[in-house]
Amino acid sequence: MRSIYFDYNATTPLDPHVREAMMPFLGELWGNPSSVHHVGRKARAFLDEFRERSAKVLGCRPSEVIFTSGGTESANLAIFGTARALKPKGRHIITSAIEHHAVLHPVQYLAKNEGFETTVLPVNQEGLISPDDLKKALRPDTVLVSLMAANNEIGTIQPVAEFGKICHERGVLFHTDAVQWFGKEPFASVQQFNADLVSICAHKFHGPKGAGSLFIKSPLHPEPILFGGSHENERRAGTENLAAIAGFVEALERFVPPPVFSKEKLVPLSNRLIQLIDGIPGVQFVGSMENRLANTVSFLVDGADSISLLANLDLEGICASSGSACSAGSIEPSHVISALGFKPELANSLVRFSLGRDSSLDEVEFAEKVLPEVIRRAQRTAKAGKTL
Repeated sequence: MRSIYFDYNATTPLDPHVREAMMPFLGELWGNPSSVHHVGRKARAFLDEFRERSAKVLGCRPSEVIFTSGGTESANLAIFGTARALKPKGRHIITSAIEHHAVLHPVQYLAKNEGFETTVLPVNQEGLISPDDLKKALRPDTVLVSLMAANNEIGTIQPVAEFGKICHERGVLFHTDAVQWFGKEPFASVQQFNADLVSICAHKFHGPKGAGSLFIKSPLHPEPILFGGSHENERRAGTENLAAIAGFVEALERFVPPPVFSKEKLVPLSNRLIQLIDGIPGVQFVGSMENRLANTVSFLVDGADSISLLANLDLEGICASSGSACSAGSIEPSHVISALGFKPELANSLVRFSLGRDSSLDEVEFAEKVLPEVIRRAQRTAKAGKTL
């Protein structure tokens, strides 16, 4: 059976050049960067070099780059750290209904346990957040706004620079989860987001899992969420993982400017998939045609559920994903699709194809052959289940 990988938004394969850059730090360069002896000093020199190289790509100061374990930690540090540091100023946070759970769950925790108030901005049926809604939601006690740059489930791209401008005009800090942006959209400098905090994750652009960073605009100093040492300028305790950091920096340099996800290649492929979807009864594309990641095609299937659809696709060798979370045998509707206004039964039928560097026309043509029958099988299974 052939294997077709259409799940690049979930993760990407580790690039061979990135792996090669990591190898010395899994062998001879094993020192602790905090140690004062010559072995530790050598490790520290590499850590400093990696921070400078990252800053050069990002267009910021080295001191503004904090290495983390990935997107989730970066988002958690941005939200918990900033909100707690600014608690004397106010306790109001703004986010949106379609954020990744790495943003939504920390915001919900602060509201439930630490006395914060939250405003969750709605989206239209394409998944776009209105700048006017943001303006109306800002209050004198607003201390943080967290809105993503591009959505992981449907690929909708937000006008983050405009959001940042609105926040700064009101003296409010702005965080953007840019995990899905890097490697997919044009990048010149982290300044293009107009953000005070930007979350980045290496394994979304052919780097290693467990590696990422948080850009923190100087002189902002969020409170740490990990304790036990003064690492990362006292903002993130824990001995730095030099192998992972080496891989992150190598991937950042190779695959962010210019983006490894080539629009020239991916737009024709994704457009063919959208045409295919539009021609299948009971199936509809979701997201924005004009403001979306070129690699992302998401759709809903009337009369079927995500688990059955993904299982049938897997039988054909196609790796795809869903916005639904399966826990203990129960399926939770995608919160993103629900936020677009779809009913739970449709929200439960989300399938996402996310293409990447190695995707080909041949793979898309294979999907064109098998997808209609995959959908019919899933619909028949769902119908049979209802009659039992």
